[in-house]
Formats: sequence, C-alpha cells, structure tokens
Amino acid sequence: MIRTTLNLTEASLGEVCRLVTDGTHDTPKRVAEGYPLIKAKEIVGGRIDFETCDQISAEEHRKVIARSKPELGDTLFAHIGASLGEAAYVNTKREFSIKNIALFKPDPATIEGRYLYYLVISPQFQALAKGTKTGSAQPFLGLHQLRSHRIRFHKDLLVQNAIASILAAYDDLIETNSRRIELLEEMARAIYREWFVESRAPGVRLRQATAEERQAVGRDQFPEGWEVQRLGDHLRAIEAGKRPKGGATGVENGVPSIGAENIDGIGQHDYASEKFVPRRFFEQMRRGIVRDRDVALYKDGAHIGRSSYFRDGFPHSECCVNEHVFLLRASGKRLTPNALYLWLQEPNTIFAIRGTNANAAQPGVNQQSVDGLKIVVPDTQLAERFDHVVEPMLASSVSLAKRIHVLRQTRELLLPRLMSGELSVEDLEGEAADPAQGLEEVMK
Repeated sequence: MIRTTLNLTEASLGEVCRLVTDGTHDTPKRVAEGYPLIKAKEIVGGRIDFETCDQISAEEHRKVIARSKPELGDTLFAHIGASLGEAAYVNTKREFSIKNIALFKPDPATIEGRYLYYLVISPQFQALAKGTKTGSAQPFLGLHQLRSHRIRFHKDLLVQNAIASILAAYDDLIETNSRRIELLEEMARAIYREWFVESRAPGVRLRQATAEERQAVGRDQFPEGWEVQRLGDHLRAIEAGKRPKGGATGVENGVPSIGAENIDGIGQHDYASEKFVPRRFFEQMRRGIVRDRDVALYKDGAHIGRSSYFRDGFPHSECCVNEHVFLLRASGKRLTPNALYLWLQEPNTIFAIRGTNANAAQPGVNQQSVDGLKIVVPDTQLAERFDHVVEPMLASSVSLAKRIHVLRQTRELLLPRLMSGELSVEDLEGEAADPAQGLEEVMK
C-alpha cells in the first residue's frame, strides 16, 4: 500500500520543471478576433476565464509563445500585482498567450502536472507569495526567486497521481456544479425575458401602448392588465447596512458583513474575501440585516447595478451588508423576489440604474433613485404563475452553491495534509468516488 507519509523529498522549483518562465510584459494590440491573451485578472479560483479576455493577432501571439507557450498540464502563476499567488492548471489544448503571468512546465519524469498545481496553491508555496505583499511597492516575485524556491514533494509518481486524483475529484465536481448553476440561471433569465421583456407570456393579450408604456417596453403594443409603476411601489424595504467606524479590519470572529465584492449573481460568493462585524455591533444594527429572499444591489463604485440573491441560508443563515450595498425586499405579490432578482439581471435594468447616477466623482445611486425606477409588472395571477415556473431553477442554483462551498472547504482541509504527508492516500479510499460525503473521521 502506498503511504504518502513516506518518501518526501526536497528540491527547487526549477529542478522539477523543464521551464520556469513568464509571458510578455508588453501590451500587444487588441483585435476583435484572434488568440486569447490571459492576464492575472483572468485567473480566478483556479479557472482561466477565456470569455472576457483580450484577443491578439496571430503575429503577436507567435511572438509571445516563442518564450512562453502554455500547454496542457502546465501551471499558470500570477507573480505580479494584486493577484499575486493566484494559480490555474492548464486543462485545455486551446492556444493562448499570457501577460505578466509565470508559467511552470513540469518535468514528467519528476513531478506530475496536476500535482504541481496543487503544490503551488498549497499554504507552503503560497507563503512565498504572501511574503512579498509588504511595503508600498507593487508585489512582485521574480523568476529567479521562483526557480530557486525550495519545495517538499512526494518522490513517488504513483503517490503524486493518487493525490492529484483525489483533489481533482473535488475540483471537477465544483466545476460541474458551477456550470449547472450558470445553466439554471440562464434558463430562468431566458424565461423572464420571453415573458416580460418580449411580452410573450402565456395568455397575454396586447393592446395599443400609451406613451409611457411605449417608452417602458420599446414597442407599440402593451400587455392587457399590466402596468408601468415605480419599483418602490412593490418593495417593502430598501436599506443599506454599515460597518463600525474604522471598518471591519481585524475582526476575525463575528457576523459576516457582505460588501460589494460579493455582489455578483445568484450562488456566487467569495468566502475568502469576507469581512466580519463584532456580534455586539450586529445586534445593535437596525438596517442592513439580511433576511431570506432579500435581493442585494451594488449601489456605488465601479460596478453599480450588479446584484445578488440571498435565500435558503445562502451564503449564511445570519449576516448583514455594509454601506455599499442596498437590500431590496419585494412585496411578493405582483413582484416576487425571484422576479425582482431576474429583472435586476436584465441589461436594460442595469443601464437604467447606472443612468440615475448624478455623481461624476464617486459613482453611486441613492435610495430615492432606486425607489423611482420604472418597472413593468403583470397581474397577480401571472406573477404567481411565473414564480412557480422559475422557483425550482433558482432553488436548485442555491442548493448547488451550498454543495460547492462544502466541497471547497473539504478540499482546503485535505490539500495541505496530503501535500505534507500528514494524511495518507489509503485513508481516503473511496472519497474520490463521492468526495462530497463527510470526512469527519479522516480529518480528526
């Protein structure tokens, strides 16, 4: 039987890799269609975001990959700037270039590719990155520092493969569930758009629109029984939260206080960036305490109009928001929480919200402007029918998000213990088949 507690060896990163290099530091000209140029901001949570990255020409791409060509099995590592320490495993054969990102090409005779990625995101390796974040200068890890950095790893490639397989099972499930959330929300948004943006809800009859109605729907026909009203007429509350004077820095135990960085769609929540307020402060709050089915709106800063949805105990059964977030509480009649969230996801709604900003220096919207937003509401019967259709989709999205959180927590517990040899592979036999099951006895 393989014991991962044995045969740990030590070497420099450069000794276990065929190549440790980085991408271009220039700024290639962007084109409409070409090859993806991945920067540090496109590496989030171990994933490479190809959807929003810049594109560069074939000529520029060839120049960049002459020194740093990412290939299946490599590891990307952000070694400059605020994203220092973020890493991703290259799990694609797609060609792309990198900028201001380090590239680790493992030597297959010494170290397995995915095992190297897990070693890079382990606390031991990340300590190197965190150690550069002091001072006022931009954080930076040079290639010499990376190549000479000493690492401890399992010498046996079979053990490396076994460890990588266990940890990859968690990541694969996280990825699968994340895609399911995206598809479920996409389905719900498509139905909302079909019913309420295109006015094609079942049984709807159209009539000639008034001037106000024509402006609201952008067409000459308007559904019978529907109305254009103020958003505030269908809300029980619009309220922002707060944090203690001086902020929440240094509070490690308390009640989670959600800020704008976590307002980014249903089931999306970065627990690592979370801040807390003292329990006593929370108990004295009169506004900004999250209730089930509250919809959150990012009200100022660079991303005005982004929204999220708190329901079914996600992200916490008890939490609050800070002063940069509005909680919107729907009346639940002609506008349900589900419909409110989906309405806020519409590009036209986001555009309208941002259009109310009157402060050029510090972008932001106030309670009065949100209250006065125009919304088209159906009759009560149709609102209830729509809610019945989309409820299973949104409920499933949140359920999957909870499962992802458990998977991430468990993987984060396992990773350092497996990589250090404290935990053996045979202790986890069967976990790769269903890693979502509890590991209470193993982790004791």
